[in-house]
Amino acid sequence: MNEARENKILIVDDEPKIRMFIRANLEARGYKVHQAQDGQEAVDMVAQVLPDLVILDLNMPHMDGIEACRRIREWAEMPIIVLSVRGDEQDKVLALDEGADDYVTKPFGIEELLARIRAALKRCKKTDSLPTPMFKSGNVEVDLSQRIVKKNGQIVKLTRTEYELLVYLVANCSKLVTHRELLRDVWGPEYGAENEYLRVFISQLRRKLEDDPSNPRLILTEPRFGYRLVNLSHQPS
Repeated sequence: MNEARENKILIVDDEPKIRMFIRANLEARGYKVHQAQDGQEAVDMVAQVLPDLVILDLNMPHMDGIEACRRIREWAEMPIIVLSVRGDEQDKVLALDEGADDYVTKPFGIEELLARIRAALKRCKKTDSLPTPMFKSGNVEVDLSQRIVKKNGQIVKLTRTEYELLVYLVANCSKLVTHRELLRDVWGPEYGAENEYLRVFISQLRRKLEDDPSNPRLILTEPRFGYRLVNLSHQPS
């Protein structure tokens, strides 16, 4: 079954057997696959082929996956799925903090990886077909028709995942949104327990949008339950 519709995927791993294994499975499903064997080659390849998604190992020569992720995120927005033997929470948080959208631990099942790829590509399509309202809260503006976020009139650069997380909060403004709701809507139905993803991305949004990220007023935490976006424009000064 061709599920890919010519989506281009870049596989970055210094182990040829892993690259070949993933490539064979992706090409069998209709994906167009490119390969890189280290972080520097990955950064160069992203600029050359503009893939729709990157699968990125962390432990590589010349430039590791974390630095490659950081370099790619300086200008590119395509989803990045980290694939690594390093499975503790600190490594996951570091990768997410540097721009990764998802994290799969080796050894992995190919069906799990394929599901993560489908979910990531679906998120891209969803953010490309949003309705047209304008949302404003205090000094933050979200123009859904243009996919532009501003603070104090200045454009704020968000990654796709940061943006979709913000859009879901905007769509549910003033409501408590649970961790499970956010994970399933933003990342996909296969998700629900990856609360560390939310901690990282909410922290990133606060750094970019809040006047005082350590004392947030726009995106509030509801302990043990989830988050709430507040419309500051409707609050008394």
